[in-house]
Amino acid sequence: MNAPFSTAARSRTVEWDLRGQEVRAHDDVFRLVILALPGFSQLSLASFVDPLRLANSVSGRPFFQWTVASLDGEPVVSASGLGLIVSGDFIRVGQSVQAGKSPNMVIVCAGERVERQTSASLVSVLRICRRQAVPIAALGTATWLLAESGMLENATCTIHWDKRAALAETFASLRVTDKLFVRDSHLVTCAGEFASFDLVMQLITEHLGKETALAVCRHTTAGHWRSASDRQVDADEARLCKPLAEVIDIMEDHIEDPLPLRDIAKCVGRSPRQIERLFARSLSSSPMRYYLQLRLVRAKQLIEQTELPVVEIAIACGFASASHFSKCFRQAFGANPTAYRS
Repeated sequence: MNAPFSTAARSRTVEWDLRGQEVRAHDDVFRLVILALPGFSQLSLASFVDPLRLANSVSGRPFFQWTVASLDGEPVVSASGLGLIVSGDFIRVGQSVQAGKSPNMVIVCAGERVERQTSASLVSVLRICRRQAVPIAALGTATWLLAESGMLENATCTIHWDKRAALAETFASLRVTDKLFVRDSHLVTCAGEFASFDLVMQLITEHLGKETALAVCRHTTAGHWRSASDRQVDADEARLCKPLAEVIDIMEDHIEDPLPLRDIAKCVGRSPRQIERLFARSLSSSPMRYYLQLRLVRAKQLIEQTELPVVEIAIACGFASASHFSKCFRQAFGANPTAYRS
C-alpha cells in the first residue's frame, strides 16, 4: 500500500496561491490546500493544523504551509459558529492543480450535515487532484463526500462513528472500518475530531522525524498519539473491562445478523452466565437487552441520516419483520420509524 504523505513531489522552488500568483520561493516545503465546507468541525481542523504550526516552530523553518478554500471564496462558518478566512474557492484550486501548481496534499473538512454538501465544483477539484496524483485526505464526515464523488471505489475507509452505519448502508460496496484513519493509495480517510491529531502526527513524523513529532506532542500536553489501526472508542467502552468490551465489539460487528448469547459466549471463551453477570454489574442490563438497544440506535442513525426505506433499515439492523422493528422502535423512542423520520 502506498503512503499518500509521500507520493506528491515535495521540493518545489516556487509557491503559488490559489489565484495562481507566485508568492515566494522555498527549497523544501510541504504545501496543503484545505477545502472547508460550511458547518465544518473546528475541532477536526484545529487538531490537524495547529500541530503543523508547532512543527514549523520546533524545526525552525516553515516546512508546512497551507491555504484554505471555500465553495465560493467567501469566509466559511464552522459548526461552532466561528468564521474562517479563506484564500480562494474550489474552482481556483482545480485550475491551479490543472496548471501544474499542485499542492502536496488536499484536505477536505466537513461537519455533521454532510449528506447534501456535494457540489459540482467540489467533485471537479477532487477528480482533478486524483488525475494529477495529488493525495487527498478527508477529515471526519468528509469521507462521505469522497464516496459520493466516486473517489473511493470499493476502498477500505473510515469515518466518524456517528456516520459509519449510514455510510456503509448508503455505499454498500465500501469496506467501512472503525479505525482512526485509513491510508489507501492516494487517499486518506480519518475519523476526525481528535483522530485528526493522530493523523497529522504521522505526517510530521514522516517528514520532519520522530524527535520533532515528540516535541510537538509535548507542547500540546497530549502525551502520545495513536496509530492508524487503533479503534474509535466511545466513552462507555473506554471504561469497560476487556471481556465486556470484546462482547460489545462482537455485537456491533453483527448488527444485521444478531448472534445468540451462546455463540457470543463461545467467541470470547466464557459462559453465557458469566456474560450476564458482567452486563448486570457494569451496565445494569441483560446482554440481549443491550444488544437490542445497539441495533435500535443503529436504526435511529439510519433513519436520521439516510433516505433508505424503513423495511431496508429493519433488515440492516437484524429485524425479521417491519412490524416487529416498528414496535421495538416505538417502545425505545416514543414514535414509529416513519413518524420519527417525518
